[in-house]
Amino acid sequence: MLHFLSVQLMVLLTTSVYMEVPPSGSKVRIIIESRMGKQTHEGVIISPAGNGLVTIKLQNGYNLSHPLEGIDSIELIENPKESFESENTKTENDMNQDLPLVILLHTGGTIASKVDYETGAVIARFEPDEILDSVPELRPIARIEAVLIGNMFSDDIRPRHWNQMIEQTEAAFERGAKGVVITHGTDTMGISAAALAFSWSGDGGRPPGPIVFTGSQRSSDRGSSDARENLIAAIYLAGHGLNPSGNGDSTMIVMHENSSDGVLSILPGISTRKMHSSSRGAFKSIDIGELGRITVEGSDCSIEMIRDTGEQRPIGKPTLFDESISIAEIIAGPHLRSEHITALASTKPNAIHVHGTGLGHLPISDPNGDSPENPDVQRALNLYIEDGGIVVMSTQTVFGPVHLDVYSKGREQQEMGIIGHGSVGPPESSLVKLHYLLSRFSNENSKIKSIWSTSLCGEIIDIQ
Repeated sequence: MLHFLSVQLMVLLTTSVYMEVPPSGSKVRIIIESRMGKQTHEGVIISPAGNGLVTIKLQNGYNLSHPLEGIDSIELIENPKESFESENTKTENDMNQDLPLVILLHTGGTIASKVDYETGAVIARFEPDEILDSVPELRPIARIEAVLIGNMFSDDIRPRHWNQMIEQTEAAFERGAKGVVITHGTDTMGISAAALAFSWSGDGGRPPGPIVFTGSQRSSDRGSSDARENLIAAIYLAGHGLNPSGNGDSTMIVMHENSSDGVLSILPGISTRKMHSSSRGAFKSIDIGELGRITVEGSDCSIEMIRDTGEQRPIGKPTLFDESISIAEIIAGPHLRSEHITALASTKPNAIHVHGTGLGHLPISDPNGDSPENPDVQRALNLYIEDGGIVVMSTQTVFGPVHLDVYSKGREQQEMGIIGHGSVGPPESSLVKLHYLLSRFSNENSKIKSIWSTSLCGEIIDIQ
């Protein structure tokens, strides 16, 4: 791990003269030799992109790396604004005690990735202090301490990692943090954000301060990366935003509002989904709507909250998820067959979570008498429910509620014992709520069914 100490690198150039490379965070002017002749560049020294390179962040946000032996001179323009101390997994900027303390929990993902120029692939390589070093705009915003949970791409994250994040957020607030930022891969960031929201507020409480998730769609060393502004906005919101009410804002996701720079959305962690595989403005709140937005210009940020989440709940304690819980997921559609359900049921899952069609439907009817597979699906689900299993319905549609009262099929599904009526938000949030309830009320299926339609932390609202 790189250390943010005042370290000077001595480089022997071909002229046999040693050159001092100022420490990370220094503003410099370098003159380099290139095919176009001598060129001059100004920027801030950051962690080098590879061995034998000097890397600076230019004013336009791009990174410039150049071989040491090709540099004619390095002129120091300005010393680092802050000195950093590094101690194993954490780095704290304590130069200005008037700044709020924000603890950065690092799990990995594209925000912590860069291109491996040997293979061309994006790999998770940045350590927490490297991220802080590459974004000097963070220094006047907050005192920052970084804790390394892992360097994982988010598709590898499991409920055990939710618990690690939960425990670290609790520890952060206990040591006096104003807020917490969790850097996370974007693919499953909405799931983890929902998990921490239910953990902190599912029983009626709230976290002591903001818990903000952020990531990036482009790796941090690309000129088109959204990582820089996402991180600045997230740190600012955690350090200067209002404390949550616990009713829809227990966790928040901060990402670019669209493809342009400067404006970022504040989204409720309980109802946010990644809507595009690569666009910078990929995240949208499903059904509930955004909480606000942040405007970023360098270190200058402004917060505009556009949704009132109501009266603050009392500060609570988080609930951990039972990591032994097993939930099987199925997708309703023309290829769903009873043997698929039977095979899943044979693994003894605690529940089956269904991504239903439309308002939350399954292929269980055979009006033409030519599709016996459909009644077979119903029989397989009936057997699972009769054996004590829980079946929860969500919907594949992007927006809108699960509404099992509209059609006779929905009413029939409710008579079977399928729950989920009234749910809104993405299926991922429904899945997390199911796991949370199973963790709290193990072997109390009737209680889970009775409180499913209750809004525990703002995840259910009235919509048309």
